[in-house]
Amino acid sequence: MGIKDCFAAIPKQWKFPKVIFYLFGIELLIEIAALALYGIAQPDLYRTRLWQEGSDHGWNSKPNSILYAYANYRPVHTPLPWSQFVTDYNVIISVVALFILLCKGIMYICHIFYPLLSTVIHAALIAIYAVSIHAQAAPDMSDPDHPQPGAPWYITKGCGAPVKASLQGYCKQAVGSFAVTVMLCALFFVYFVISIWSLLAPAAGSVIRHRKLSTASEDAEAQSQRPWEMTQVQPPPTPGTTGGLKSPMTPRTTAFNTLSGKMGSGKEKKKTKMGLMGKGKGKEKETEVVRGSDGRVPLRHHISMGDQVYESPSGNPS
Repeated sequence: MGIKDCFAAIPKQWKFPKVIFYLFGIELLIEIAALALYGIAQPDLYRTRLWQEGSDHGWNSKPNSILYAYANYRPVHTPLPWSQFVTDYNVIISVVALFILLCKGIMYICHIFYPLLSTVIHAALIAIYAVSIHAQAAPDMSDPDHPQPGAPWYITKGCGAPVKASLQGYCKQAVGSFAVTVMLCALFFVYFVISIWSLLAPAAGSVIRHRKLSTASEDAEAQSQRPWEMTQVQPPPTPGTTGGLKSPMTPRTTAFNTLSGKMGSGKEKKKTKMGLMGKGKGKEKETEVVRGSDGRVPLRHHISMGDQVYESPSGNPS
């Protein structure tokens, strides 16, 4: 089986094409919301404030621990959920995911967004957004006196009291960012499952198309294995041979054949009836056929068929 046959055997139709179309619409809405939330948080609208709020309640480490580390020449380690990396990473992946969504929509309209390609793309997107979920829900164990073994406090404790009223809106935005990240990861997992399903259980139209391609390939292979003599093109018959075309007859050919049949020794006389210009019609005239010393009739006599005086090959007039 060649490369073309292997490519033709891969299913190219979706098991549920309408579901894919609806998923595109849902993904677009979530992507827009995620891009807005991530962009608002850039670069540090509420991250440090929420970090400080958790420190005031003893839920996590203190933001000024970084200053102490710098002052005492100690290694600086910012907890992952409060780092600038998480904010920048979320903005980047939201832009990339939105661009991929536009490409997927165009390919789907052009009927080239195959399940195999979808499997690869959404597997990569699942991994990317899984990293974002881990970063946002990472523990904060930098302060032994106030450890945070699980997700940040705004995810586990909510945004109500005793959180300050001025920070409750920012708290809800942080929770919303985490929620849309989880939703996108789950949506990409649904894409992945449908893609695998379409590969393992292709649609009926794809199966029929594959059978037609397989049948055509087998017929072409069988035809190529036939003996060469059965497929060789026979040349056309040669004119004038047995089973061929008859030789074309022209007045000049008739004259040659007539003269060739009357060749003999000595002189021959031939009566020819010709219509002469200005001398009437139907007048019989005798023409003496003179041969040369080698017994051949000059070609000029064959062509003119009239009264001519020739020279024999020896140079004597005949």
